[in-house]
Amino acid sequence: MTANYILSIDAGTTGITGLIFNREGRIQGRAYSEFTQHYPQPGWVEHDPNEIWSITQKVIASALQEAHLEAHNLAAIGITNQRETVVMWDRSTGEPVAKAIVWQDRRTAPLCKELKAKGLEQIFRHKTGLVIDPYFSGTKVKWLLDRVEGLRQRAETGEIAFGTIDSWLVWKLTGGKIHITDYSNASRTLLYNIHDLQWDEEILRILHIPPSLLPEVKPSAHIYGETTPQAFLSTGGIPIAGIAGDQQAALFGQACHKKGLAKNTYGTGSFVLMNAGKESILSQEKLLTSIAWGIGEEPVEYALEGAIFITGAGIQWLRDGLGIIDDAAETEALARSLKSNEEVYFVPALVGLGAPHWDPYARGTLLGITRGTTKAHLVRAMLESMGYQTRDVVEAMERDSGISLKVLRCDGGASVNSFLMQFQADILGVPVEVPKITETTALGAAYLAGLATGFWRSPKELAAQWQLAHRYEPTMPESERTRLYQQWQRAVERAKGWSQE
Repeated sequence: MTANYILSIDAGTTGITGLIFNREGRIQGRAYSEFTQHYPQPGWVEHDPNEIWSITQKVIASALQEAHLEAHNLAAIGITNQRETVVMWDRSTGEPVAKAIVWQDRRTAPLCKELKAKGLEQIFRHKTGLVIDPYFSGTKVKWLLDRVEGLRQRAETGEIAFGTIDSWLVWKLTGGKIHITDYSNASRTLLYNIHDLQWDEEILRILHIPPSLLPEVKPSAHIYGETTPQAFLSTGGIPIAGIAGDQQAALFGQACHKKGLAKNTYGTGSFVLMNAGKESILSQEKLLTSIAWGIGEEPVEYALEGAIFITGAGIQWLRDGLGIIDDAAETEALARSLKSNEEVYFVPALVGLGAPHWDPYARGTLLGITRGTTKAHLVRAMLESMGYQTRDVVEAMERDSGISLKVLRCDGGASVNSFLMQFQADILGVPVEVPKITETTALGAAYLAGLATGFWRSPKELAAQWQLAHRYEPTMPESERTRLYQQWQRAVERAKGWSQE
């Protein structure tokens, strides 16, 4: 059997998925495993990088086993990852110097407030396309350098490497030979100039971050290096050829290759991205401008993005935190058991609010409860909040781009929930399309790896593989759509600024 398959490693926020795709973009093998979430203090979220690596090795082996394949049957490896999460490790030993600080972590909110007070917002905004917020990697890097004893000195002498999860996995897969990231991940660090395509010297000086820490930045479809036998199932020489942050990978996997096409991925959070083409748009609506991808030597493409911090994580909280459901699959029937939301709204600002509000001090708020409120109301309010938050972002995106959304392509775990998808179409007033393969994040990384190695010829060939599973048409009257959304906006205002440090 020849090398007719691509392995995609989808390193998410709560678990790792290994998927194996054939030339038609169909899944041949799949494995998934969660890893531990660490919450040492309120607002802090951490991961163990070594656990992420061991889980990655486990799911790769399991996916190959399910597909009845060996490692030598793989033509290439693509990686997609939770973005902004910071890993630092010792270059000589490969050991992490601290737990990874996760994108959800809010510990640097005071530092971000300080940077804004110094009038630095526009410098960061214009150079990186991002806002100053604890969400991004830059202030997390500074926090570690300032707080871990001796780390800054070791970083300045070149002993320490920083990377997002993609960099960490490439380092491990190549036996510590390659320290690299791609344009899409670099553009989410708050340290990368998305116009000049280089780490920004002025920003590094402001944050007091030594350049020696940073990975080399390459296109998203590029042969970065090869596996070593010690690191990868005793098989060396398999090219690692595709890297993209999870949301850009999903945009690519959804075949949103043309300007104006948009998708929403429902994962731990939700991320609405619109292809902005080859010219970056400086958002006036508090959206983010990131690099979508770079393919070989072609000019990079940009994306407008609205990051929603809590969607799937809200369902996880209903299950693990409150214990009112046993499984996410229960939520659809519970939501449908009510004829309406009965004026119950939940603003899931459990780690603050993301786009377009950017309020790290907002907190989760439940409104409209009465003696008759049940767990079904809370479940429905949580599902509806995903739709409302998406509309918040889409409306801002339309104002920024001047493009009216014609359809929204949706993927991720919650896209199988037909109640949510219908509500999403209704509250937006545009059709929602769900593809047959909803693992579009992993598919996008596989596609990028395949383009770099000649496994696939062009994005046009890949777009032809996209297949529709369900199309949800809006059926809600305009008056009802407006009324519900206005109530949501009132609820959001009540959630803002609750926790002041």
